[in-house]
Amino acid sequence: MLLKAALLEQIKAGEVDLIFRRWSRPTVKAGGTLKTKIGLLAIKAIDDMAPEEVTETEARRAGFKDVADFRKWLNTMKSGHLFQRIAVGYLGEA
Repeated sequence: MLLKAALLEQIKAGEVDLIFRRWSRPTVKAGGTLKTKIGLLAIKAIDDMAPEEVTETEARRAGFKDVADFRKWLNTMKSGHLFQRIAVGYLGEA
């Protein structure tokens, strides 16, 4: 899972703790870790859901202004039949 540097910094600072992904197959699993440019991320939980179920609170937890901002971002993402909410946390340097 590729994450932009700005998003990684928000996760490290504790400002973001959710990520949304639409893909054909998951590339991370709950309980695992992800090595990134800033260090290790914990993959705390993964939930299948529909994009329409994203709440205002979840959108903000993922770094968006609101649900409308989230939907604008989602429209730029590649298509995929699986949509997931991923809870993450910063573990430290790798």
